[in-house]
Amino acid sequence: MKFRNEIEVFIKDYVKDLNEGTASIFAGAGLSIPAGFVNWSELMSEITQDLGLDINQEKDLVSIAQYHVNENLTRSKLNRKILEEFIEDAEETENHRIIARLPVSSVWTTNYDELIEKTFLKENKVVDVKYRNNQLLTTKPKRDLVIYKMHGDVNHPDQAILTKQEYEQYHQTHEPFINALSGELTTKTFLFIGFSFTDPNLDYVLSRLNFRFSKDKRQHYCFIKKHELGDSINPDQATLDYNNRRQSLTINDLKRYGIKSLLIDKYSDITDVLKEIENRYKKRTVFISGSAVTYLPHSKNDAIGFVHNLSKIIIENDYRIVNGFGWGIGSSVINGALESIHSNPNKYSESQLILKPFPQFETGSKNLKELWIDYREKMISQCGITFFVFGNKLVEGEIVEANGVISEFEIAHKNGCVCIPIGLTKSASETIFYIISKEPEKYYENPDLIMPILEELADEKTTFAQAIKTIKALLKTLKK
Repeated sequence: MKFRNEIEVFIKDYVKDLNEGTASIFAGAGLSIPAGFVNWSELMSEITQDLGLDINQEKDLVSIAQYHVNENLTRSKLNRKILEEFIEDAEETENHRIIARLPVSSVWTTNYDELIEKTFLKENKVVDVKYRNNQLLTTKPKRDLVIYKMHGDVNHPDQAILTKQEYEQYHQTHEPFINALSGELTTKTFLFIGFSFTDPNLDYVLSRLNFRFSKDKRQHYCFIKKHELGDSINPDQATLDYNNRRQSLTINDLKRYGIKSLLIDKYSDITDVLKEIENRYKKRTVFISGSAVTYLPHSKNDAIGFVHNLSKIIIENDYRIVNGFGWGIGSSVINGALESIHSNPNKYSESQLILKPFPQFETGSKNLKELWIDYREKMISQCGITFFVFGNKLVEGEIVEANGVISEFEIAHKNGCVCIPIGLTKSASETIFYIISKEPEKYYENPDLIMPILEELADEKTTFAQAIKTIKALLKTLKK
């Protein structure tokens, strides 16, 4: 998909931050509303009516909440509204699912609902949720990320930040959250999703940072939808012109805080951008599929040397490797990757080698075959490129084609991986090459670029040394 230049530049930079572990998400109400939750106007509608006011004429809804407490000397009705509106078991959106698959180390949100943390849990990630000051003092073991709910949690509505007084006192009552957010805004790149930038807490933090780091602010990003004539808030040209002018001023003001606005035509564009971010991140992760009882027609030393060097050049081109420790292949993958990593530990990291040995015993209600299918699906879904080498196994004393490698090819294609069979290694890899060559347009966006390379890698006259040189050039092309 082709994006406007400013969004294209953002995607490249944000993927780089994901690879470096310095990317974060800040989620506003706009992320949860498509899942069925209310916005602030809907939440405060009944409260406004009780006060004898018209919700359509009110902009300062924080003050409305304060007026309600002033009049009733209690916030019990506000607490009940939070429980009624945000406790429901809503279905997460596609944006939630994509965010949960991204390797962000933290998510900040002003939302009360539990949709974000539940979506991460579905991705089998260990989530450390913080919505009280004392929770910042502890660390959940083996956590994958931290979710900071700076305005509270639906299960504790009495502690949710709602009223004007609570906003005014936030810098005192929740100073640890202010300090934590200030630190993250200076060390990570934030993508703001579903935010209107009218939150006084966020404004307070951004203003303080702007004063402290006026010239050296970190670049952050936010999505802003362009106004459109005829939509709910732009019934005529005069209103559209006014709102466009106001939006332009807001965009310019956000620059003071180091926040660059990414203009989108429609909200579904956010999903397209997030999908592209995920795809490009995954393309830096390579799955090596293969197994070998025999390496014929090649010698064993030459064959394992090839796999060793293949793994080396993948690491040296700043990719990650995922490997299921295939028979006769896994050790060479590990050795090649570790050689590169240990030869230059300042440049390469052991985090670039992800080992996923297949389970060898049945657990739970699933038999071993079912476990392997699930395991393959999960392992390959994390990758964007798959190499296939050899692919044979021993069955009842006979060497046969490894159906597991063929299954991994089918899963990889289904998941949108760039499939690269090394056909000269024979067995399943050669079969995969023949399958692809019959309908290359089914497997690649640009088959004219990829097919000559696959044909060279399937040619028996191509040496392993030549194959490594060709693959190295291909890896550099795929990074662009």
